Amino acid sequence: MDLQKPAPIQDAGPRVSELRASDADRDRVADILREALAEGRLTADEHAERVEGVLHAKTVGELEVFIRDLPAGHRQRSAPACTPVPSRPTPGAVPAEADASVVAVFSSAMRRGRWRAGRRLHAYAIFGSVEIDLSEALFEYQQVVIKAVSVFGDVQIRVPENISLRGTGGGVLGNFEVSPLDSGEPDAPVVYVDGWAVLGNVEAHPKRGRLVADILERVHDKVDRKLRKHLDR
Repeated sequence: MDLQKPAPIQDAGPRVSELRASDADRDRVADILREALAEGRLTADEHAERVEGVLHAKTVGELEVFIRDLPAGHRQRSAPACTPVPSRPTPGAVPAEADASVVAVFSSAMRRGRWRAGRRLHAYAIFGSVEIDLSEALFEYQQVVIKAVSVFGDVQIRVPENISLRGTGGGVLGNFEVSPLDSGEPDAPVVYVDGWAVLGNVEAHPKRGRLVADILERVHDKVDRKLRKHLDR
């Protein structure tokens, strides 16, 4: 009797076409459609219909459907050369004093909506909860440090998905979790989350912002200008 178990089949992972599409992927396809409209390869109605589909596409494969009959959709894409974001901010770029603090002691506190993010923000949750949502914030500086301390509390941090995110910290019978994020733009803001969770929780994750809506508004604006130019001829 052969008691040797067969080797498990290795999972090759999802194909590229099955990966979830990012806003950068949608932006790339929208630019190709805009060029096709300008070159006369697509009519205005065809362009509008495809842009609408781009905004609702969930995977890379679904996006490629809208450009597979266009020459630009078959060009070899080269990976952008970008310098990895360091794990710590540039020495001297961020002051030690906080521009603002959010404190919750046996209570809850939040900072969200359209607000200006300074260079340093301190968040303390002592038997309470703190929410810091940067998804609609105005970044006046490229490097932002958030010091988050949770003691029997909870600190939730959300950032736009088109910036870079780094974290340094730990937990003492608690949870400290920061999802690293890299932006394709060299000048994109970088948020550094430092802190500790003592019998508490600190989390920082990206949150989808208004990039999809921005693509639609930008494309429609360019289409309007293009149509006006043709009508003026």
